[in-house]
Amino acid sequence: MTKIVNHWIGGKTVEGASGTYGPVTDPATGAVTTKVAFATVDEVDAAVAAAKDAFQTWGTSSLAKRTSILFNFRALLEANRDAIAELITAEHGKVHSDALGEVARGLEIVDLACGITVQLKGELSTEVASRVDVASIRQPLGVVAGITPFNFPAMVPMWMFPIAIATGNTFVLKPSEKDPSASIKIAELLAEAGLPDGVFNVVHGDKVAVDRLLEHPDVKAVSFVGSTPIARYIHTTASANGKRVQALGGAKNHMLVLPDADLDAAADAAVSAAYGSAGERCMAISAVVAVGSIGDTLVEKIRERAEKIKIGPGNDPTSEMGPLITKVHRDKVASYVTGAAAEGAEVVLDGTGFTVDGFEDGHWIGISLLDKVPTTAKAYQDEIFGPVLTVLRVDSYDDGIALINASPFGNGTAIFTRDGGAARRFQLEVEAGMVGVNVPIPVPVGYHSFGGWKDSLFGDHHIYGNDGTHFYTRGKVVTTRWPDPADAPTGVDLGFPRNH
Repeated sequence: MTKIVNHWIGGKTVEGASGTYGPVTDPATGAVTTKVAFATVDEVDAAVAAAKDAFQTWGTSSLAKRTSILFNFRALLEANRDAIAELITAEHGKVHSDALGEVARGLEIVDLACGITVQLKGELSTEVASRVDVASIRQPLGVVAGITPFNFPAMVPMWMFPIAIATGNTFVLKPSEKDPSASIKIAELLAEAGLPDGVFNVVHGDKVAVDRLLEHPDVKAVSFVGSTPIARYIHTTASANGKRVQALGGAKNHMLVLPDADLDAAADAAVSAAYGSAGERCMAISAVVAVGSIGDTLVEKIRERAEKIKIGPGNDPTSEMGPLITKVHRDKVASYVTGAAAEGAEVVLDGTGFTVDGFEDGHWIGISLLDKVPTTAKAYQDEIFGPVLTVLRVDSYDDGIALINASPFGNGTAIFTRDGGAARRFQLEVEAGMVGVNVPIPVPVGYHSFGGWKDSLFGDHHIYGNDGTHFYTRGKVVTTRWPDPADAPTGVDLGFPRNH
């Protein structure tokens, strides 16, 4: 019998009423294993209404209560990390160790939320004038929404909702319809941890559900992670409806390798960062920029390592890379490789014909490596989101930084060098939100914020860290004067208040 994933509204499972379901496949076999209910406008409204009702008490609940529940949730998440990872592998296809790593990175943000009391401390200035005090405080917004992608079905939601609910908001999550089960498992664990009904809700669906969240008058803020075209749409539409928005888009992350770099370390890093999670991550290194004469040696070292990667089902402990999420996505990724030579690139490794014995119907693609790629090639210009690494050649550091900064994306970037001066210049000159120095995937730890520049981020706030706290709260300043009991009434004074 095919499994059905329904909504989670008001603290319980709610069966889909639309009669419309989306297929969820096992990427390793290509078989449809699950159906996910697609929400109607009325069902989205019901989730928002449940969240709005819960906010009446949750928004004024004590910090001690909120953090206590989050501590309980953290313990349950730790105890159930294998079960969540298995759900991710079954629907996304990534190998189990990678899925466990995803849960671990989400736990970092839960840890941050458990200590939110420090971030929510206000400020107080006394005696700004005679017996006048000024205090700054931060308060929750109300109902907030998260719209998350398929590539990290547990981690990305956990970049959002722990901080949102810790700061007193209630949350409606619209996860990817391609791998929805992890979000429901998380909802069940939150309920088990003692989270009141309606504080966390999940509605599944497509554009109907997304558009209703963007226009709903009771949704005060929207957080999104996905492709740049959709991020731009989310930002424009939600902003037009008066909402606060953080919309994280796509990427083309470059790794600049200088002639003095440790080429073995650089090759190890390039392979890990390009092909980990089958390249389906917005912080993947998809473009290596080789400076000077090292290009041939570096490409050969990358090729040697890439050819040894074992590709297979995600639940096979020997697999290092799994399949892609859908057949449509697999074919799109393959098209960049099959068209590369005609656009002037040298195809060093072509993984488009790869398959796995016994799993021929899975969404398989092997490792691809393209060298001497021109900047006009689609394989360079587009975010491929698959295991395809492009190598570009430049003559100097200045040429490399100019190439990187010309990209419309500015998510993450890295430099590999032994030269501290060059690394310092790079981190100041490169136009990207996250920079690694001899670190290929510079994803910040939980107490620093994650976000890119240019077409990789729409909105003023990065995600999690201090930016996350500020995104989910708004400031209020209170100026207070209390008369001294010994003072006589002073009467009415229509003049401008005197501060001195």
